[in-house]
Amino acid sequence: MASGEEDGTVEEKETNNKKRTKGAIATAWLTFYNIAMTAGWLVLAVAMARYYLQKGTHKGLYKNIARTLKFFQTFALLEVGHCAIGIVRTSVIVTGVQVCSRIFMVWFITNSIRQIQNEESVILFVVVWTITEITRYSFYTFNLLNHLPYFIKWARYNLFIVMYPLGVIGELLTIHAALPYVRRSGMYSLRLPNKYNVSFDYYYFLIIVMLSYIPLFPQLFFHMLRQRRRVLHGEIVVEKDE
Repeated sequence: MASGEEDGTVEEKETNNKKRTKGAIATAWLTFYNIAMTAGWLVLAVAMARYYLQKGTHKGLYKNIARTLKFFQTFALLEVGHCAIGIVRTSVIVTGVQVCSRIFMVWFITNSIRQIQNEESVILFVVVWTITEITRYSFYTFNLLNHLPYFIKWARYNLFIVMYPLGVIGELLTIHAALPYVRRSGMYSLRLPNKYNVSFDYYYFLIIVMLSYIPLFPQLFFHMLRQRRRVLHGEIVVEKDE
């Protein structure tokens, strides 16, 4: 009996040690990732500020920061993987929707339709994203280091109240500005007849994307409000199963 108990204890210790090792590796990676992303978005912020101060206009700004923006926004796809393998306890679906919608805005709207790159709405959503991401990644970094300044915590759960709606407005206005160019060029569209016997109209797809903000925006916004109440005010928020 004693031998069996000892064997069980040894197995439990080995299992716990493996869990601790995996946890330490995951924490180290997430800390590195969040520091890198904070630095990346800070570089983007500095580049935008420097360009505007030198040129005195927003025209040409997007082209100047496009490469950095595309790199770091695309790099954020790793966050979906973090959720999928369980090192971050967040919904894969929610994270996937947020990350992929931004990648879509960068690659399939702003990057693909150069005529809209000088629109004020483009600068609006890029500035909003930059402020939001610097705050978010700073929050994650300090939280992982167990040294979270209150002002970063406060910013994380308060700035979104203004930034989130502004970002959505910028994105919607940018898509709307792209519609005439998409309709004239027929870009990314597939017309009949073709060998696949399938048609796809990117113009109408973008309209559907715009309409999808109606149900999605309130859900994500009120989810953040619930998180804010829980973190800043210590309220116990019971969410319904989805």
